[in-house]
Order: sequence, then C-alpha cells, then structure tokens
Amino acid sequence: MTAYALAHLRTPSTHDDIFVYIEQIQDTMDPYGGKFLSHGPEVEVMEGEWPGTVVLLEFPDLQKARAWYASDAYQRILPLRTRHIEGDTLIFAGVGPDYDSRATAALLRAAAA
Repeated sequence: MTAYALAHLRTPSTHDDIFVYIEQIQDTMDPYGGKFLSHGPEVEVMEGEWPGTVVLLEFPDLQKARAWYASDAYQRILPLRTRHIEGDTLIFAGVGPDYDSRATAALLRAAAA
C-alpha cells in the first residue's frame, strides 16, 4: 500500500544549506521509489492555523518510506534542513483503492457501542 512522508516546514528559509539539501534529496529517494507530490507551495488554510509550507512525498509502501528516512544518504543531508528550518515530519500509510469511509464509520460506531 502506498505510503507518504509529510513535512510541515514552519519556518522556510533560503539558506545555502537548504539549496544543497534540495539539490541532493531526490538522489536519496530514488533507491526507495520516492517522488514528490508537493514541494513547498503556498498553502490555503481552511481550518485552524498552518504557519509555513508543506512537502508531500510518495513511496511504494511504509517499509520503503521508513528505509529512505533512516538511510545513511538521507541522514547525511538532513541536518542541512533541520539546522535552518523548524518543522515536523510524518510517515504514514495511505488507503487502498477500495477504501470506503462509510465502512470505517460503521467499525468505529460498533467499537464505541
């Protein structure tokens, strides 16, 4: 099942280290089948607060997403970003093609009863 890595970058920066990080990150993702779905767009906040921007990556599965994040190649460049940008990073599974939120609601209702 497809997995995603999401980074909420609260304090975007244009430091030279960030440019190097951006230049090198794709090479760290390629061995794990990772690709960018979104990379630093201006966000439109519909509810709550969201300072900064977002990066969304896609991987074939959770194992590959976790392996990419833990890889020596990525860990080597990660400080280039974390020294200059405050943020949070998450890895999570997507839903399958047959996902139905009504079935999830039914399970949640049954569990709550």
